[in-house]
Amino acid sequence: MLNPSQSARFDELTVAVPDFIRYPTIRKLAERVQQETLKAIAGPALYDSHGYSRSARILNSLYQTPIADASILVAITHERHPKLLLTRRAAHMNSHAGEVSCAGGKHEAGDGNNVVTALREACEETALPPNKVQLLGQLPIQTSKSGMSVRPIVALIAPDLLLVPELGEISRIFWADFETLLTQPTVEYAIEYMLQDQAATLLTPSWQVDGETVWGLTGRVIASLLETGFDRQLEWYYRIQDTRL
Repeated sequence: MLNPSQSARFDELTVAVPDFIRYPTIRKLAERVQQETLKAIAGPALYDSHGYSRSARILNSLYQTPIADASILVAITHERHPKLLLTRRAAHMNSHAGEVSCAGGKHEAGDGNNVVTALREACEETALPPNKVQLLGQLPIQTSKSGMSVRPIVALIAPDLLLVPELGEISRIFWADFETLLTQPTVEYAIEYMLQDQAATLLTPSWQVDGETVWGLTGRVIASLLETGFDRQLEWYYRIQDTRL
């Protein structure tokens, strides 16, 4: 549970402005994510408005976004060689047990918007203080295999933060080298799946990160992040393996 001093208040959040980001990779990502956030949510009138600061327009866009079933925090370290925060879910969880994910979870009635959901859940799972997060914007919504709508919130965090896994939900915190994700090829991953009460082998792209396999919704979110920020086009598919000889 969050302490009252750790709770996320939307009116106290800050936005990272690209002009003040010194590292080229992160600055380019911030520009692209914020452009898409403003275009997709605010519309041309607000996007071109001269009466509001860029930060205010980003926050307004995030606030206006319809609430998703769940939100995740795509947290990237603010440094020359950035890293992406990833977690492995505990093996005893009822859903997605043992799978790699970004910190996040289901929306609660008191959250008010997707950003607060993502920050609250990230704090509960990794002890990441909401006041240590600088927002960049958001990515297109994704749909989980259970049919839930999931909104990725992109943000910057300091590279030296002490994060602690909440072992009731998270078994491990680890990091993906961001620039490696930009260049390394995906690896086809085979997973056993039940389709209409029959076992099948599902083939899908994945990344191998620090001994972990990153696939599924988390993989799609990373692919979306790389496409938005750097025009890296990745074919993301789910294919049933043909076992016929």
